[in-house]
Amino acid sequence: MATVHQNHPEREVQQLLHELRGRLQGSLLEPQDPLYEEARTVWNGMVDLRPRAIVRAGAVSDIDIVLAAARRSGLALAVRGGGHNVAGHGTVDGGLVLDLGALRAVTVDVGSRLVTVEPGATLADVDGATTVHGLAVPLGVISGTGVAGLTLGGGVGWLTRTGGLSLDNLESVDLVTPGGGHRHASGSENPELFWGLRGGGGNFGVVSSFTFRALPLPSEPLGGNLFYRQQHWKATLVAFDAWTRNLPDDMNPIISILVLPPQFGMGNEPWLMLGFTWAGADHQAGLDLIDQFRAIAPPDEEEVGPTSWPEWQKAMDVVFPKGSRGYWKNVSFSRLDEEVAEVVVGFASEVVWEGTGIDIHHLEGVFGRVPGEATAFPNRSARYWLNVYGFWRDAAEDERLTAFARKAYALMRPFAEEGEYVNFLGAEPGVEEANAARIAYGQDKYQRLVALKDQYDPQNLLRLNHNIRPTGA
Repeated sequence: MATVHQNHPEREVQQLLHELRGRLQGSLLEPQDPLYEEARTVWNGMVDLRPRAIVRAGAVSDIDIVLAAARRSGLALAVRGGGHNVAGHGTVDGGLVLDLGALRAVTVDVGSRLVTVEPGATLADVDGATTVHGLAVPLGVISGTGVAGLTLGGGVGWLTRTGGLSLDNLESVDLVTPGGGHRHASGSENPELFWGLRGGGGNFGVVSSFTFRALPLPSEPLGGNLFYRQQHWKATLVAFDAWTRNLPDDMNPIISILVLPPQFGMGNEPWLMLGFTWAGADHQAGLDLIDQFRAIAPPDEEEVGPTSWPEWQKAMDVVFPKGSRGYWKNVSFSRLDEEVAEVVVGFASEVVWEGTGIDIHHLEGVFGRVPGEATAFPNRSARYWLNVYGFWRDAAEDERLTAFARKAYALMRPFAEEGEYVNFLGAEPGVEEANAARIAYGQDKYQRLVALKDQYDPQNLLRLNHNIRPTGA
């Protein structure tokens, strides 16, 4: 591997960027270019950085070229897929950004149900390609999310109980390592690397292609939301805990608590929503399960019925517009009894503004039957995963709303299980990334990931992530 030199004179950087521009299939943007200001933005408006240059890749071959340039120049490198990462790892001050967002092709082999996805594709790209064939890849809940970052960190979404995490549906990946090597990783080829890529994020290389195995999905799956006013929240959460004890895998519920944007027409009060996707072909079986929940927790409002899968995946996009200011915290847990429900309602009742939400993902199902050591994902035993997420606009609210997320997290810690989900983990000013990653993965998995980092990125070229720090760093 070429030595990484720090603090190159500007003229040398300019020469390198000139050479880089001439070799790319895509384009290179510098601060003086008209498209630079738009290109430097990421989803989280709190992350306002100015890269030295942004490469908009035009082909996967550009990955090799940019990695080589980063090694030569010593410029810090950020890799961006969809740019939806709440921690803002898709950009860097004064460094080099590899933006893969134009590489969005999705190819579906209907017979084998294999779906090949380029690294800049979003959930909407994959859903658009698979739904017409009666298939779906378990992905997230916001259509603009990048498939790459979502999958490498985990992939919790509307089909987690039916099909597991996004990473559980990976058959293989093609990877360019920081040293310029090309690796194919699967269960049989480079299996240890494949283990680490499924949960370990972008620490070991830049993925140039993902291959998933899709699930059959009805053309119009059953979905909906049951809405509850604040006085019913505690009883609803306790009822939810009982109802989820014996759910079939085809039922995928998520509890959300927030003041909905005006487009939903639900006023300015906070609501608890039980949103669900029923992935089975028999809608009546799903409706019967919802009837069971209605009987123990009658909703104040509801909307239930067959839905277009791509439209369902877009339903909450309006909550997360690009430029939102975001800070997120998460915790896994398994109890939602009277005591825990009381704590959740206590902090959730403070959310009387539009700009912060709380989700409780019910897990188990296929997700919970994957052995804990099968992937680098931190925890398979938890019944629930809670995420407190910000999406506000006013910078004056940063301190207050980040403090609320930390408060909610602290109140849930007594009930927490091991591990945190890196895709729900914001940047922590003043907290060393390696320590944050160690907490997220747990000591045993973290050490196994360090061994992979030592092998594939000992210079820590790919460090703008929830970083697994190599031994020699």
